[in-house]
Amino acid sequence: MFSKVLVANRGEIAVRVMRSLKEMDIETVAVFSEADRSALHVRKADEAVCVGPAASSESYLRIDKIIEAARTTGAEAIHPGYGFLSENAEFARALNETDITFIGPSPSAIEAMGEKTRARELMEQAGVPLVPGTPEAIDDATVALAEAEKMGFPVLIKAAAGGGGKGMRRVNSATEFANAFEAARREASGAFGNADVYVEKFLVNPKHVEIQILADREGNTIHLFERDCSVQRRHQKIIEETPCATLSEETRQKMGQVAVQAAEAVDYEGAGTVEFLLDAEGNFYFLEMNTRLQVEHPITEMITGIDLVKWQVGIAAGETLSLQQEDVPRNGAAMECRIYAEDPENEFRPSPGLVSRIEAPAGPGVRDDAGTYSGAEVPLEYDPMVSKLVTWGEDRTEALWRMKRALREYVVTGVKTNLQFHLEVLEHPEFVDGSYDTQFVPRMMEERGGPEKSNGELAELAAVVAAHRRAEELARKAGNHNSGPNSSSTSRWKSLGRYRQLKRF
Repeated sequence: MFSKVLVANRGEIAVRVMRSLKEMDIETVAVFSEADRSALHVRKADEAVCVGPAASSESYLRIDKIIEAARTTGAEAIHPGYGFLSENAEFARALNETDITFIGPSPSAIEAMGEKTRARELMEQAGVPLVPGTPEAIDDATVALAEAEKMGFPVLIKAAAGGGGKGMRRVNSATEFANAFEAARREASGAFGNADVYVEKFLVNPKHVEIQILADREGNTIHLFERDCSVQRRHQKIIEETPCATLSEETRQKMGQVAVQAAEAVDYEGAGTVEFLLDAEGNFYFLEMNTRLQVEHPITEMITGIDLVKWQVGIAAGETLSLQQEDVPRNGAAMECRIYAEDPENEFRPSPGLVSRIEAPAGPGVRDDAGTYSGAEVPLEYDPMVSKLVTWGEDRTEALWRMKRALREYVVTGVKTNLQFHLEVLEHPEFVDGSYDTQFVPRMMEERGGPEKSNGELAELAAVVAAHRRAEELARKAGNHNSGPNSSSTSRWKSLGRYRQLKRF
């Protein structure tokens, strides 16, 4: 086993990985940018190395600087977390050429699943069901349109080298296609350095269900059941839960078997996730494989009792799985809410700044994987995640009630958050009955009026303040010297306070 591991990441995932490493009696090394000098993951590590300025391209994405930090500190292995270099085959290959171990799959497996059209081809050969789509990337809009018309609209134009919704466009008709095609190519090029796109049939209102797998170097592969990730906005997950409320046991077992087949097709090792789209009839189709730890992995840990990070480290050190598929425990239900410093009433724009106070919830069945603390800064340069709030219950109802209780207990001041938005989602009838799909959040936002509602409220507040200022000005001109702080007229601050009280209802 390793004696020292460098964590090539930041925020909550770096802190979470370090916790497992410390339980394994492994020393930890953090890397940080100049913007993260006082970040929580730096404080939690045994050692820390600055790897560059705030821009991730000059720090967290610099392979040479990360490797140099590992060499300087004597780290024997590197855990990449998720994002940044976690699915970078060049990084894994560079480590293979040193005596430093990459805690993750082989470069060939990363490449096979990272390039989406190649992954589809491999999955087709392995007998994994696929959403209808073009087998190769297409660079000609006319050719791509012809393929789209064969499939029937709506379709998705997707970046061949991408993920996370980048370089992706839904197209509902032929007249929209050319502009969407070029826009997707531009975005794909900017996000991934690769403009290749392909066309895939758009399944109307599916669920997004993924299967967690673990595989060792001996070819032993198991799955750890599913996670429903359908609560999404612009293809970004917001809330995840396990088990999926509408999935039959028969389909669950089939999906698990197919996920294992997919992993075995690329000689996978470590922790990974196979993602599927599930239609209303219970048919499921391969979407992609993420060759890393997922943001939402804690809910799988909560129902199985299996520490995925410890297994990632153990497998990288040469350990074999001690569990057979029939031995994988499954107990209760779990949910995760991603807590962001963002403003849901203003198109979910990031709300960076100083977190003046943070009080995380606690109690039975509550876990909070946080990446910040009171007095810390949420930097403008990175993803504005504050924490991942997770609850467990003996059944879905208990997990849901615990999550609502925990969200109400959570206190974050200094920045705006999506805490109230999560409560709104959890109380929506579609979420309560589990019937929600990937279009649930857009429908909900349309129902509630979206950001326009916020703009109306802001306009009302501005009108209150402006009216009071006009009254003050008129009073001043009239020589009324009682219009100051001790005036019997309502001050702007009282008006603001009353307005805020009204907003609560």
